[in-house]
Amino acid sequence: MAELPPLSLYIHTPWCVRKCPYCDFNSHESNHRELPEEAYLRALIADFDADLPLAAERPLVSIFIGGGTPSLLSPRFYHVLLEAIQARLSFAPDIEITLEANPGTTEQHRFTGYREAGINRLSLGVQSFHAEQLEALGRIHSGEEAAAAVEQARAAGFRNINIDLMHGLPGQTPERALADIDQALALAPEHLSWYQITLEPNTAFHSHPPVLPEEEALWEIQDQGHERLETAGFSRYEISAYGKPGRESRHNMNYWQFGDYLGIGAGAHSKLSHMRDNSEWVIERRWKTRQPEAYLQRLGDLRGFVAGKREVNVAELPLEFSMNALRLTDGVPIALWSAYTGQPEAVLNKRLQSAYKKGLLEETAKSLRASPQGLLFLNELLAEISDE
Repeated sequence: MAELPPLSLYIHTPWCVRKCPYCDFNSHESNHRELPEEAYLRALIADFDADLPLAAERPLVSIFIGGGTPSLLSPRFYHVLLEAIQARLSFAPDIEITLEANPGTTEQHRFTGYREAGINRLSLGVQSFHAEQLEALGRIHSGEEAAAAVEQARAAGFRNINIDLMHGLPGQTPERALADIDQALALAPEHLSWYQITLEPNTAFHSHPPVLPEEEALWEIQDQGHERLETAGFSRYEISAYGKPGRESRHNMNYWQFGDYLGIGAGAHSKLSHMRDNSEWVIERRWKTRQPEAYLQRLGDLRGFVAGKREVNVAELPLEFSMNALRLTDGVPIALWSAYTGQPEAVLNKRLQSAYKKGLLEETAKSLRASPQGLLFLNELLAEISDE
């Protein structure tokens, strides 16, 4: 690796109105109490200050504000926060700044305030437009409110909007799943995240699993949904991400291409590269104190906000790199594998032979790219390449 990879910033907001039964993110119900905006703002800025040396003066290429429900916090909060961050570290001229928002927690005047604060991309957690599915998912908005939120965002000046949709939901038929796509397309977003629900550990759905569609119905949803999105002019550039030309999520692309990112906020994670003794590249992962109250108590504490950190073992790098890069439908240049894992291409080429024979990889001279079958059976492909 001749130089450090691009740098992004992730900001975590840990509160939500209601914990959804499928959600395994670090989110905590606000119980309708007033959120500690000022204290959290001070903590985030102090957290960023502590991590600033790790940026190595690289400009930020993207910022993603996730949660929880970031739109529970005021536009002023983000105006002050983004202004403080930019005063400490430069922004790339075309920086992408994304805010996650739930349709049930926003009004048009807030969208206008977020846009004025410098946020230029909105990601709306719609999940479905059907009342039955929304109720099963524990969502607090209706399909009508979801459509209205897109209209309000447009009126506020947003020209880059993502809609999050899930499929394979409890009680969902293929017809309803495809109708969700049609309703999303009618709202003309620039990007769609479309992914199948999974029952994650430590969630209510994992403890009390709902009845999900049969395998045959899931295949029908995926095949017809993919065709419908491509016909509408969306390109699938990652396993569950579809964008209009030039509207791919830059923040997520940096993740998948194994770029670096700082993470600030309760439970936020970072991935950072640096050189040791001018000869050895080291990748470190670190994470912040998870509980919001405990995180706020770290403000002014000599221990800082970091709850833990570890270096990625050299033996882990092939899997770490591949499990990100191979999610991209175009893959990555083969040369990057050697640059980021520290292993010669000859080692990779030896491992690729079996994956080629199984039809899991496209046979290209310069790219490491999963075949359509490889994208469906990514875990098998990763096992072949990483030698795990």
